Formats: sequence, C-alpha cells, structure tokens
Amino acid sequence: MRLLKRLIVGILVIVIIAAAAAYIQPRHVIVERQISIAAPPEDVFPLVNSLQRGTEWSPWAERDPDMEVSFEGPEEGVGNIMSWASEVDTVGSGRQEIVESVENERVETALDFGGMGAARAWFILEPAGNGTNLTWGLDADMGNNPIGRWMGLMMDGLVGADYEAGLANIRALAEAES
Repeated sequence: MRLLKRLIVGILVIVIIAAAAAYIQPRHVIVERQISIAAPPEDVFPLVNSLQRGTEWSPWAERDPDMEVSFEGPEEGVGNIMSWASEVDTVGSGRQEIVESVENERVETALDFGGMGAARAWFILEPAGNGTNLTWGLDADMGNNPIGRWMGLMMDGLVGADYEAGLANIRALAEAES
C-alpha cells in the first residue's frame, strides 16, 4: 500500500512539473524559411498575393489532390479568402485570408484551423540583384493549454519541411514565368 501511495505521489509530481514547465515555453512559435529566386519581386508577388495561385505551389495541395477548396472575395490581395477541407491528417481543414498586401514587398494572412487554433503567416519579398529573397513565416499561437505549449517545440519540425517544399515550388514557377 505504501508503495502504491509513493507511486501515485511520484506520478502527480511529474505531471505537475511537466504542466508548470509547459508555461515556460513561448505561447507564440515562429517558423521561417527563406529562398533566393532568380526572378524579380514583381514576378514572384502574384504567386503569393493570390490564394488561388497558391494552390499551384502548395505542398499540401500535392499531398491531397482530393482536398475540397473554395474561394471568396477578390482573386488577389486583401480580402482574398480560401477555405479547405481534407481527410488527410497532415492537410486538415481551415480558412486563410489575406489581411495585408504591399505590392512586391509583403503579404500577410490570417489562418484559422478551427479547433486546432489560429496563426498568422507572411511572405516578405526583398530585391536581391536581379532576383528576390523570399521569406515565408508563420506565427502560431499555442494558447494556454500545456499540451499546446509542448507541441510548440515541434512546430519547426512539423512545418519547416513543408515551407521549404512550397518555397522551392514558388521558385520553380517564378523562374519559369519570368
């Protein structure tokens, strides 16, 4: 009986320490990737300023060709909205809206993953000689849930490779169209 009490107390202590340690982790997790593209910003910008064009280079669209996608609002720029639904776990469902667009410089989107949370994403275009340095970033709010905070430690590993694949697809399209 004494061993069982010690075991229960030990487990409770571990759970309390793990929960407390979760709150040491940042609430917001930022993931960024960058690529150099041999095309000027004016050739890259249309690819990231339209969620319709985004389906041409999205690594998630490749992962689930049967994904249901719908669009609202203008075909580019602020107010361009995409909603998607997929049975593939790594694609999921959600909504994305362009909330800021500065021609040939920056595009920012608001993401809503339903019960999985919300995030902000951006593309920053910087001229580099005759080309463009393109940065794709994500700021995910991991919330006040201790499990979410621990998940934040894995965000770079979960999203980073997809961002690299998407940036490579953007580069291929921009350089082919330039």
